[in-house]
Amino acid sequence: MDINAKTKIEALLKQYPFLLDFFISLSSKFENLKNPIMRKTMGKVATLEMAASIGGLKTGALISALTAEIDSQRGKAEDSNELAYAPQDQIVTGPKERREALKEIIRDLHNGEDMEVLKQRFKELVHGVEAPEIAKIEQELMNEGLPAEEIKRLCEVHVEIFKEALEEQDRPEPPLGHPIHTFMKENRASEKIMSDISILMGLLGHPPNPEAFAEHRQALGALIEQLSKIDIHYTRKENQLFPMLEAHHFTGPSQVMWSIHDDIRAHLKQTREAFAKNDPVQTVTSLKEAIQAIRDMIYKEEHILFPTSLDMLTDREWIKAKEGEAAIGFAWVEPEKGWPQEILAETEEAVPEPEEILQDVAGALGLDTGRMTMEQINLMLTHLPVDLTFVDENDRVAYYSEGPERIFPRSPAIIGREVRNCHPPKSVHIVNKILDAFKSGFRDTAEFWIELGGKFIYIRYFAVRDANGYYRGTLEVSQDLTEIRKLEGQQRLLDWG
Repeated sequence: MDINAKTKIEALLKQYPFLLDFFISLSSKFENLKNPIMRKTMGKVATLEMAASIGGLKTGALISALTAEIDSQRGKAEDSNELAYAPQDQIVTGPKERREALKEIIRDLHNGEDMEVLKQRFKELVHGVEAPEIAKIEQELMNEGLPAEEIKRLCEVHVEIFKEALEEQDRPEPPLGHPIHTFMKENRASEKIMSDISILMGLLGHPPNPEAFAEHRQALGALIEQLSKIDIHYTRKENQLFPMLEAHHFTGPSQVMWSIHDDIRAHLKQTREAFAKNDPVQTVTSLKEAIQAIRDMIYKEEHILFPTSLDMLTDREWIKAKEGEAAIGFAWVEPEKGWPQEILAETEEAVPEPEEILQDVAGALGLDTGRMTMEQINLMLTHLPVDLTFVDENDRVAYYSEGPERIFPRSPAIIGREVRNCHPPKSVHIVNKILDAFKSGFRDTAEFWIELGGKFIYIRYFAVRDANGYYRGTLEVSQDLTEIRKLEGQQRLLDWG
């Protein structure tokens, strides 16, 4: 630890607890240091220069005396083969001990310890920390009961503490076309947009001038809309990367980062709303908050999340992630060509189908986007807040959902029945018209809404076609919209009480 005139008393005593008695021996004015509250409060701000003045000593003499005492204690420790001069949490001998030391630093941060003290402890005690370790520490803390929201609140300071060690590590360099490469390519694109926005905001003045805002409004609006596409980047992380990490019981990063994603979305929404109201001050304020949060997230991604993910996930899992990317889309860029063809050529391994990667479930059926048992399918269909009836390509009723509150009565006797016989004669012509339009390809949907028994009922028909476009039947969906039509405003919080 470098000891100089600006060294804080608390940081020094935290590093070398034995100096407390030595301070008091130098001057009776230091008796107050025996009070732990005094050490926690005044010690956080008091420097050695200030202490020397209080104790009636010269700063250089105080520093020399303290340094000599530390050397003396170190010599005694070496002679007795003890580490009497070192605080207990300085003894870090392996990965497990290092994790515990890091966790202790984060716990102290949670308890309000001074940032500078903790930075110094980290610098002195633990060297060469790797990104996966930080992610694992936060996961362990969550497993021990620290809420995700609390981790999120502390996340900025965690990164601040570990930043110097992380800066020593290179950003990951995944192959072209790898999902992480695409994420990082999007980060570079977002940085260009944020740089352009910063230049433009500089032209608006400080505080932003209404006339300059009007002059540059069109260009600024276009850049705000461009930056808002970062939502696609985050959505892909949330739906592609996070589920794979969670499959490894690694939930901490996803819970914390998802919450920060939502904060960024909120900043951007506030920016767009202020911009629409021609409010230059609020537009710039919200935009600066969004940009800072996005830049911080890029740092967390490329120094913690991405290295951890590359360390944890297999090529097989990354191939699965790549298969689902296009369904969500990309922000500003397209993936490069190359991966995974290069590894498939080396291993001659076929790209696995989604159901091959999912955990096998006894009796499960392979669906397009997952696997479910017959029981799960039945439960899902009967718990939907709608009535479903399916008529096959031969115009016979093949299925209806048996929910707790059906809108229209059904009974097992209609299964296999010709659908025209399920309607009164006066409406058969409408049934025929719908079926003919669906079969010919002229229409794909038909909808009706009626008031029945004091309820507002919405009825829709959908043509069901296979992958080749052939008609395979009609789906009827009926829903009671009575209560839904009464909704106003927003309800964003649970109201269970």
